[in-house]
Parts: sequence; structure tokens; C-alpha cells
Amino acid sequence: MEIGLAIAIVSVLGLIGAVILVLAAKFMSVEQDPRIDQVSGCLPGANCGACGYAGCADYARAVVEEGAAVNKCVPGGAKAAADVAAVMGVEAGATAVVKAVVGCQGKPGVCTQLFSYEGISSCAAAAALHGGPKACTFGCLGLGDCVKACPFDAMHIVDGIAQVDPAKCVGCGACAKVCPHNVISILGVTPEKPRVLCNNQEKGALVNKECSTGCIGCMKCQKTCQHDAVKVENFLARIDYSKCVGCGECVEACPKHVIVF
Repeated sequence: MEIGLAIAIVSVLGLIGAVILVLAAKFMSVEQDPRIDQVSGCLPGANCGACGYAGCADYARAVVEEGAAVNKCVPGGAKAAADVAAVMGVEAGATAVVKAVVGCQGKPGVCTQLFSYEGISSCAAAAALHGGPKACTFGCLGLGDCVKACPFDAMHIVDGIAQVDPAKCVGCGACAKVCPHNVISILGVTPEKPRVLCNNQEKGALVNKECSTGCIGCMKCQKTCQHDAVKVENFLARIDYSKCVGCGECVEACPKHVIVF
């Protein structure tokens, strides 16, 4: 008798609670702007965060409710920007095409190995152990954290170094975020302009001991450039693409073949 009464009371309370929840959902719900779902449908669903928001849904909400720019979806590119602009009734604007660039050529045999690493197959874990097994503590560790992070299968480890497949890379930046040595950069697609494929910021004498293809900060590239586009900062050559005209003089001047097209 008592058990049956208890069951009945619990059932009634559960029913009352369910009714309250249904009524609350009906009368307290906030109607969502239908354009949010429309904008979200224009996006690739990568949720990579390259737009600066937590994911595609968050970006879609920001476009509709906060007036965020419609051309921030890097993976979606110009098409996504045009589709979102059509939903919002605005101009899409220019969309920059960017790709990941690995600033290192220190594969085994090129970069000196200090010890044999047999720990967790993770760049972050290896970097935590005295900067990693390579003599250059600025270079690619080649254990594939970027490969695991890339949602587009655009990153691969080739000869112990991360390599980008430009046909698949959308420039989302997921690989760059997980690289413990900050070897990967996201740059505009300018194939006619050179890149500095080194990340070492030590003095030339030390670099020579560590890697046969490292920048030694000799400044030949800077002295050669007639457009003031190349500067050596912290013993590392850097290119100002707003000034670079792609003449290639710095490429020819570099004795270590660090600057390449």
C-alpha cells in the first residue's frame, strides 16, 4: 500500500514537472533569427576557429546579431563569403587566400640529432624534453601534431619534416596552433614571392653547428634587396611582403638556400 502510494506521488510530481518544463519552453523561449541557420548552412562546418570564433555556429550568430564581416571563413573562401553575403544582403568584399607554410628544412641528416627520442609520439611532448631531440630547438620535430590537428588532410610528415599539401590546405591555422616551436605560419598565397624556410633565431656560428640549411643571419639578403623588403631580425631573415616585388635577388644571394620560391 505504502509503496503504491509512493509510486503514485512520484509519478504525479514527474507529470507536473514535465508540464512546467513544456510551458516554460513555450513561454520563455527566445525566437532565433532564421538567418542564423541560413548563414550556418553556407559555411563548411569545419569548426576550425580561423574566423576568430568558437565554431561555425558561433560565427553565424556573430554575423547576424553582431554584424561580423561575412568574409572571415577561411576554409569556405570566396564562395562561402558570397553565399553569406547573399543571405545578409551585403557585399562580400575581398577574400584573402592563405596557406600554411612550414619554416624549416631540417630533416634528418641536415639537422644534427642530440639524442634518440623514444617517448610519446607528440611534438609537444618531445619539445618539453630539453626542446626536443634536434640540436635546433626552433625547428620542426616531425612527430605529427600538425597532421593530427589538420581537419583537411593537408599536413603530412615527409623525411621527418611537416609538409603542406597546398591543394588541400585552406589556411585554417589549426596546424600552426599546435606547433610547439611555432614553425608553421599562415601566409597569403603569393607563389611569385619567396619564403624564408627557417625559424632559428640563434647566432650564425651556432646555427652552422646545428643545421646545414639554417639562416645564419649573414645579412646578404638584406644588403642585396633593392626594395628594403628583407630585414634580418634576431639573426633571422624576414620578408615584408608589402614591399617585396618577387625579384628573387635575395634567393640568389642566400648562401644557405634558406630563402626559396
